[in-house]
Amino acid sequence: MADFTIHTLDTAPEESTPLLETSLKRNGRIPGLHGVMAEAPGLLAAYNFAHQQFLATSLTDEEKTVVWQAVNVEQNCHYCVPAHTGIAKMMKVDDAITDALRNETPLPTAKLEALRDFTLLVVRNRGFVDEADTQAFLDARFTQRNILEVILGVSQKVMSNYTNHFAQTPVDKVFEKFAWQKADGLKQAS
Repeated sequence: MADFTIHTLDTAPEESTPLLETSLKRNGRIPGLHGVMAEAPGLLAAYNFAHQQFLATSLTDEEKTVVWQAVNVEQNCHYCVPAHTGIAKMMKVDDAITDALRNETPLPTAKLEALRDFTLLVVRNRGFVDEADTQAFLDARFTQRNILEVILGVSQKVMSNYTNHFAQTPVDKVFEKFAWQKADGLKQAS
């Protein structure tokens, strides 16, 4: 496995320096994921843009958390599950939602469960979700706009999850207390 650099302001390619400065301002630190992505400035820029756009969607904070964590857990991301656990706490998302997502147990409402189910169908079927499943999502009080917003959230998570799989990015110290391992014991490839 390639040994990926976790860049700092001193080591990052010149085009990534302003992006890392923004990360430092927003987070009070440079997340390890951003440090890894800095090697490819376009990836870090695209990821940051997708993140900001997903935050601006019509989904509630609970719904955003469902999309993020459904993908993170499905893709077995050792870095993103703890990070989004901490982010959910900052967003004041009920721990019952976070725990259900991390443990792949039922969510507290049928609407949130419909969102997780739909998000997983998008991921597992590469966007080929059949008409009945799409209608079930719409019947759960979601909209066509929400379908497209789920695609945006999935896209953001593909960038981060895949980067972390290749780089085996260490979990940021601030999120270490939320360390996670997939319940079925599936391990990441080394």
